[in-house]
Amino acid sequence: MLGFSLCLPAVFEGGFQSLQLPSGGEIEIVAPVIEPGSIMLIRLVPQPGVRKVLVLFQDTAYELGSSDQGLEGFALIGLDLGLKPGPYDLEMTAFLEDGRKSRLTHRVQVAERGFPVKKLWVKEQYVRPPPEVLDRIQREAEIVELAYSISSSRWLGEGAFELPHPGEMARNFGERRVYNNVPRSSHSGVDIAAPNESPVRASNSGRVVLAKDLYFSGKTVIIDHGLGLFTFYCHFSSLKVGRGDEVKKGAVIALAGSTGRSTGPHLHWAARLQGRRVDPAALLELKLPE
Repeated sequence: MLGFSLCLPAVFEGGFQSLQLPSGGEIEIVAPVIEPGSIMLIRLVPQPGVRKVLVLFQDTAYELGSSDQGLEGFALIGLDLGLKPGPYDLEMTAFLEDGRKSRLTHRVQVAERGFPVKKLWVKEQYVRPPPEVLDRIQREAEIVELAYSISSSRWLGEGAFELPHPGEMARNFGERRVYNNVPRSSHSGVDIAAPNESPVRASNSGRVVLAKDLYFSGKTVIIDHGLGLFTFYCHFSSLKVGRGDEVKKGAVIALAGSTGRSTGPHLHWAARLQGRRVDPAALLELKLPE
């Protein structure tokens, strides 16, 4: 089988870039910034003779194509909170209708991002859990990972993402947390001011894959939006949805509260994309199909 390749010397550092494949196909890359926690939108511009495009980034593959093939014309690539700055290769292979393959490699430059340290005081049981709850914590961690392990291969969202609550959002994604003078993991979401019992809404349409009271996050909801993207909401006083429910953007999923490891009523909102911890605020900047 015949094939040909092209490697471009240019480096993508954020913004918008259009890449012409040797076959005549076109790939668009959109991302305001390229740094830990950010999201790249990769879009295939349909061209005659191009069947599909396979994109590979950090050992994760993304297929772009037509709905007739059960594919979407775009993919979302997350840059994990812990990703080290530096150059990374974005590899693209176009599969042509005549059986040929066309390859292109493009360099992505991930910038450094600094994260502040914050000290918080919570009940001691959430810093040094008593022995009798350790099995529960382990079991719940496995349940959450299982919920994240299966995502719809089709896009379930509808248009742009919206804030799940109108309260003020703290830009504290990635904050290094120290609880009761004990260092803990980085804050993988953002906190939104939400009075107790105020309604919290789905930031986009999708399917509820978890609705459960967990030790650390309290009453929690996880929604699958398809293509490996999940949003996570927690510390609720009560839940209004159950596992398996299909929810529309803007639907009430729970009431705000302060359950779990929390210093007061608020909403913790996070996102996971193909297993990578991304800044949920980055979702608000994506231009997605209706």
